[in-house]
Amino acid sequence: MTRLNVGLLFGGRSGEHEVSIVSARAIAQAFAHATNAQKYRVMPFYIHKDGHWQADEGALEVLEQGVPTPGSPRLADEASTSLWQFPAQAAEVDIWFPILHGPNGEDGTVQGLLKLMQVPWVGSGVLGSALGMDKIAMKNAFAQAGLAQVNYLTVSRAQVWSNPCVFPKLCDEIEMTLGYPCFVKPANLGSSVGISKATDRRQLEAALDNAASYDRRIIVEAGVRAREVECAILGNDRPQASVVGEISYSSDFYDYDTKYTAGRADLTIPADLPPAITQQIQEMAIQAFLAIDAAGLARVDFFYQADTGTVLINEINTLPGFTATSMYPQLWAASGIPFPELVDRLVQLGLERQEHSCSVSPEASSSA
Repeated sequence: MTRLNVGLLFGGRSGEHEVSIVSARAIAQAFAHATNAQKYRVMPFYIHKDGHWQADEGALEVLEQGVPTPGSPRLADEASTSLWQFPAQAAEVDIWFPILHGPNGEDGTVQGLLKLMQVPWVGSGVLGSALGMDKIAMKNAFAQAGLAQVNYLTVSRAQVWSNPCVFPKLCDEIEMTLGYPCFVKPANLGSSVGISKATDRRQLEAALDNAASYDRRIIVEAGVRAREVECAILGNDRPQASVVGEISYSSDFYDYDTKYTAGRADLTIPADLPPAITQQIQEMAIQAFLAIDAAGLARVDFFYQADTGTVLINEINTLPGFTATSMYPQLWAASGIPFPELVDRLVQLGLERQEHSCSVSPEASSSA
């Protein structure tokens, strides 16, 4: 039986570099499972924080140790054009499995590169990845699909870092429209990086300044009292929804430290919800997935206000954390799909997406 070469792409140029390595380790272990080992050969490709790609022993060492290397193996005087010189082993890859969290990984940039390589990959394409990463574009797509959301305002860095007359008016508008508490978020960062909660004017000003240091596009959302629940999606044009899980924590909000520090958050799977609410969340998750043209996998996050029975969509993550303890694989395990089978299905979905691509070859178009 001929095995497919799976290019496991991890690391990357983002603040979630370390998280990507942990996710990649779990995926590699799933591919080592007896059934998968007969079907796939994993080829690790590690992207250093400076963007340099590394394969073979160097990438395998990072994968096995679970920590990034201290620096790139490139020579100090090597030209930056070497960033475009991929390891020779890349030509052997049959399908890529990118597990690059955050900017320069799940925002459509790498997906565009893989598309130019004309090799299939796991997960969303350029459009779905870009929409899933940009919180403003994402919310616009959700609104177009008729999905209920919290109230929000969009802000630019130019408004925040403006003259003393403009900034106070901006804060006035936020206070009048959204009130306190509110959450200030960079539009294009994942894993709660750069997010702040504001409960008064002083905190709002600091939060806006902080978010502007990360991104030129900012979103400010009204705070709500609600339970935080999540649903996993698997599929392409006919996606399926998992059981619904709930996140609980003692910190002020679900920030980066809470998300990635063991013991700081509890996951309840399945969530204790009325059956009708569970069904509504699953249906809305599928709607959100289709609204941004996602593919393969996604985790969709919601707010549930039990006192009114209201479900509000928060966001979609097209490349969620993929450790053995992450919500996405746990939701599918509780839905009857164990981790090894999950990665197998994702590879098959990536191949299916490539096979059913509607792009026309130059030869076909010229002969029309």
